Amino acid sequence: MSATAAPTTPPPAVKAAKVETPFRRMVSEFCESKLALFGLVVFIIICLLALFAPWISPQNPYDLAQLDIMDGRLEPGSRNADDTFTYWLGTDDQGRDMLSGILYGLRISLTVGGGSAILACAVGASLGLLAAYAGKKTDTVIMRLVDLQLSFPSILAALMILAFLGKGIMNVVIALVIVEWAYYARTVRGTALVERRREYIEAAQCLALPTHRIIFRHLLPNCLPPLIVVGTMQIARAIALEATLSFLGLGVPITEPSLGLLISNGYEYMLSGKYWISFYPGIALLITIVSINLVGDQLRDVLNPRLKK
Repeated sequence: MSATAAPTTPPPAVKAAKVETPFRRMVSEFCESKLALFGLVVFIIICLLALFAPWISPQNPYDLAQLDIMDGRLEPGSRNADDTFTYWLGTDDQGRDMLSGILYGLRISLTVGGGSAILACAVGASLGLLAAYAGKKTDTVIMRLVDLQLSFPSILAALMILAFLGKGIMNVVIALVIVEWAYYARTVRGTALVERRREYIEAAQCLALPTHRIIFRHLLPNCLPPLIVVGTMQIARAIALEATLSFLGLGVPITEPSLGLLISNGYEYMLSGKYWISFYPGIALLITIVSINLVGDQLRDVLNPRLKK
């Protein structure tokens, strides 16, 4: 009788070790800061509130059919004239619900701030890369323009531009792009000058690759870390600048108010005790800027460990 071979059990599967990619490492380091995570969550909530403002706002504060002048300057928690609606944050001088105004104002502030920062980044990064790669006269001309731009106070330059262009969301975006592009150009140029001397750039030149391909496919990706940090900070700065311009009456029009214009609407009533007209939009603006700065501070530490405290 032949002996049957005992069944062999297969060896246990060995789990493959997770490879820690640079992206995973950055995410892990970013999550180490609870303050930065809190700022990110708050900013995401603010963006969602602004995005869905038409659906979650108690009323459309700029629809004249929904307004009643008799509800002007009501205190927080007051009811409307028909006793059918509660103004949780009060109303302004025209009877507009402050909570709804803040949600709609966030849309304008984030759109103007984010849009201007993206356009300024595109312009400044392109010119900074061109200056670093071309060198000589091109570098000299571009950097003299950067020095000239940075020598003027940003708010003063924006005021002069808007005095010429006039009010309007697009005009505010143009003004902010003009006063912000120099920050991106100087940052990218400084990083690109170091990368310009690397072997991979020399190899690309030896292969006779087109200049635009070398700049945007090989040089630009290695300049992204400082560009991301500057871009994050500049979004908060652009929101603050737009609010200042609107507060001074040269920003967005009355029909499309931002947080800055909402603050301006209640400024003249502050001494009479109607603090909520300016106070709550100011708090919303403060929370938005602080949350962005918290994220930007942690990104700076993650992307440049030498600056980590």
